[in-house]
Amino acid sequence: MRKAVAAVSLSAASALLLLGSGVAQASSAPSVVGQKYSDASAAISGAGMTPVVSTTFGDRNAKDDCMVVNQVSRTVPPPEDSSGSATDQVLVSLNCDSGEASAKTPGFSAASPEGKAAAAAASSSAAAASSSAAAAPAG
Repeated sequence: MRKAVAAVSLSAASALLLLGSGVAQASSAPSVVGQKYSDASAAISGAGMTPVVSTTFGDRNAKDDCMVVNQVSRTVPPPEDSSGSATDQVLVSLNCDSGEASAKTPGFSAASPEGKAAAAAASSSAAAASSSAAAAPAG
């Protein structure tokens, strides 16, 4: 009886392995979340994969300057009855807004790391402009 149960368990495990091997998985993609699309697409292409923009929101930046906010890897099988090969892709979501959000303009939340950085950059720019205006001789 034990031999029969062991044989059935072994057969079931083998069947699961065979069924699972047919699922296509993308190779390991570089992590590009938080990068500009121009840098991210170069890194993805350098890893032998194809970058694909799946979603975009905002319209304040050019595509290459948009920030990657999400990525998903996938393998696309070749067309049926073809001698082609599968394609490894990385789907990216782009945020094309820039700066910190305000009541008048879209952008990053003030609580997000990107929003904090945008606020700090705006604050330091304003401080630099203020100090250079104060240092200029009146005339």
